[in-house]
Amino acid sequence: MAVAVSRRKVQSLPSILTALTIHLAIVAGEYFKPFNVTYDHRALIIGGKRRILISAGIHYPRATPEMWPTLISRSKEGGADVIETYTFWNGHEPVRGQYNFEGRYDIVKFAKLVGSHGLYLFLRIGPYACAEWNFGGFPVWLRDIPGIEFRTDNAPFKEEMERYVKKIVDLMIAESLFSWQGGPIILLQIENEYGNIESSFGPKGKTYMKWAAEMAVGLGAGVPWVMCKQVDAPEYIIDTCNAYYCDGFTPNSVKKPKIWTENWDGWFANWGERIPHRPSEDIAFAIARFFQRGGSLQNYYMYFGGTNFGRTAGGPTQITSYDYDAPLDEYGLLRQPKWGHLKDLHAAIKLCEPALVAADSPQYIKLGPKQEAHVYHGTSHNNGQYLSLNESICAAFIANIDEHESAVVKFYGQEYTLPPWSVSILPDCRNTAFNTAKVGAQTSIKTVGSDSVSVGSNSLFPQLMIKSKLESISQSWMTLKEPLGVWGDKNLTSKGIPEHLNVTKDQSDYLWYLTRIYISDDDISFWEENDVSPTIDIDSMRDFVRIFVNGQLAGSAKGKWIKVVQPVKLVQGYNDILLLSETVGLQNYGAFLEKDGAGFKGQMKITGCRNGDINLTTSLWTYQVGLKGEFLKVYDVNSTESAGWTELPNDAIPSLFSWYKTKFDAPDGTDPVALDFSSMGKGQAWVNGHHIGRYWTLVAPNNGCGTTCDYRGAYHSDKCRTNCGGITQAWYHIPRSWLKTSDNVLVIFEETDRTPFEISISTRSTETICAQVSEKHYPPLHMWSHSELDGKLSLTDKTPEMHLQCDEGHTISSIEFASYGNPNGSCQKFSQGKCHAANSLSVVSQACKGRNSCTIGISNGVFGDPCRHVVKSLAVQAKCSPPPDLRTSASS
Repeated sequence: MAVAVSRRKVQSLPSILTALTIHLAIVAGEYFKPFNVTYDHRALIIGGKRRILISAGIHYPRATPEMWPTLISRSKEGGADVIETYTFWNGHEPVRGQYNFEGRYDIVKFAKLVGSHGLYLFLRIGPYACAEWNFGGFPVWLRDIPGIEFRTDNAPFKEEMERYVKKIVDLMIAESLFSWQGGPIILLQIENEYGNIESSFGPKGKTYMKWAAEMAVGLGAGVPWVMCKQVDAPEYIIDTCNAYYCDGFTPNSVKKPKIWTENWDGWFANWGERIPHRPSEDIAFAIARFFQRGGSLQNYYMYFGGTNFGRTAGGPTQITSYDYDAPLDEYGLLRQPKWGHLKDLHAAIKLCEPALVAADSPQYIKLGPKQEAHVYHGTSHNNGQYLSLNESICAAFIANIDEHESAVVKFYGQEYTLPPWSVSILPDCRNTAFNTAKVGAQTSIKTVGSDSVSVGSNSLFPQLMIKSKLESISQSWMTLKEPLGVWGDKNLTSKGIPEHLNVTKDQSDYLWYLTRIYISDDDISFWEENDVSPTIDIDSMRDFVRIFVNGQLAGSAKGKWIKVVQPVKLVQGYNDILLLSETVGLQNYGAFLEKDGAGFKGQMKITGCRNGDINLTTSLWTYQVGLKGEFLKVYDVNSTESAGWTELPNDAIPSLFSWYKTKFDAPDGTDPVALDFSSMGKGQAWVNGHHIGRYWTLVAPNNGCGTTCDYRGAYHSDKCRTNCGGITQAWYHIPRSWLKTSDNVLVIFEETDRTPFEISISTRSTETICAQVSEKHYPPLHMWSHSELDGKLSLTDKTPEMHLQCDEGHTISSIEFASYGNPNGSCQKFSQGKCHAANSLSVVSQACKGRNSCTIGISNGVFGDPCRHVVKSLAVQAKCSPPPDLRTSASS
């Protein structure tokens, strides 16, 4: 087979025309001819035809509108038919009755972009989302409605919930976004994982669930509704599965299709934790098993995770990054090999679709103790219309669910070798188009901040190509001191300790509490005589507290409803006790969210006094919401210097609670941008007035990570973790659309005694790409085709291919290793074996150098035969570089 080459150009005329076409489609509001969506036991029926669907989860507020077109197009390129998203009530209605559908919350624009790309939209209205989102998506003002109880048979809650859900449905109808209007929306969800907590509410839980279903259907959306993890969903609502594996899931009615609303391709992380990863082979295995056993729609949670900008991260203590080890990383770049491996899987499933939708159920064949096949023949009916017998419409899935051993099985007279924990997909019941454990997609190694690399089975984690020395973003900083304690006129004084959220309404993370106590000479003598120290005891606290005595920090504590015992130094006379309660993302999961609250619970006292404890719970407290800098909006680009900014000397002595500000130039090019905050402590940051989120440089434990990741066996979130002993999150995404060429303003609020001189900025891109493909690998999926006459599948060329690709705008600048034969090692550790084609480097270089992507046939016809009777493979490692003008400007 000859070497095939493909080219991609940045900002080419076709790409400009594509962007213009998308814009015109959005303006016109026409995406499809109107079609109805129904379902039977086998699948969703779209426009009268059963469909097997791949859905990509993208949450629109976790990216910018400027990022949305690329994210959607890369999802489509990866094989998605559907884009899925939650809606976010607290983003859309931050104040009761005042709606926000602009910027990152422009859900209409997002939906129209999905339609303009020819994709469907699965809208999960909820309105409870969970999603590791602040307060699970509920607006905090909801707590203040008299008599309200969330997610149960409670009239005030149901009234508010119905009003919001109706608002969203009516908005979608007004914008002609449902399928019957020619729009992309084919599926809706009411509530979310309610089955997990329904029993907590007793009989009221079931009553509420039935009410929610009836209410939703009664809104006239005209498309099916689902409830995930709701085994008792009514007959007119499709109950669905959320899990790492859903092949064993069965809906609660034989009239409903098998839908997987959340396939967790990774997991989220908290500050101070390790980073989770899910192997590409395992998630491919889970998906193949789902469709093998009758699945109809599978949605990735997430396909793109994105970023928790501002204070949207849930909690407590979930990090700003919502990368999720997804096929598209936090910055929107392809995560390889996961993205490419799953793209191949989707293509293989699509080849099977005619057979999958033609059969009401598969034929089951047991092939061994842990080996089985499911065969789909085109001999059954579709929507009640019987097809003619056509044995050419046949697809099969052959699984080996043994976690350790490979197996050789016989199927329809042929032998197939199955790796452990794998599924082979045979679109024509004969030829293998894909095996979940055989990864032919490239591995991509990202520059800087790459804390989420996907890995293969039993292989060393690729070394991260982190630049050894990054220049600081600036050596010229301004500073502003944040006052400790009560700083404004709008403070309040009352007896007792008010609950945190009742005071802040979540308008700030910070709430100051100040009281004064009197200490006698007798107490001082008592402590000195007994060599003991008094303590401040707090029964229960979340998420973070700093304790000051007489203006000095005595200590701090973090946790979720933990007891705090803090030794303090008190003096004779009056002592000021100052507490700073801090939230780090509100609870997003569980029953009774409205009762969870924040700050302090129970009793608070000074212990160890001669005459007994001093009860602080009933003391007179003055409390102040937020920071003075927040109130003055010193992070706003239009804020004046009258706030009191002064130059920060390079030898400045660090102090607690400081604001810092500088100006910086944006890095050249179009690659995503990130800030390195590893030199800082805890705080928040803004760029050009945009709140990029909280930061916290907590370090993960040293244990619990491995040098290998075995894909075999059931996955769980503690398997295949990385970053032990490292900062959980050091890098923070700044969307390109928030940056100007120069004079960008970075403002930081830092709570600890750190200065900002070592903060650095860098672009993120793929620097090294590797791949290894055997001549026995399955043929490229694009070589399969369906006959227009009888639907029969044919395979035009069985020669495997290697596909290499750099990020958009980058080119393959050098081939660092190439060997056709029996090369040893893995990415970044390749070496030649005894069998090696001498022309390997020249063939690969000629095909790939100077190009964004290239494709190479894996055969003796391309390289010659360096050693007969040996199964050969091609291993390549290449370097990707930005355009030469950017490299020049970066080095100068």
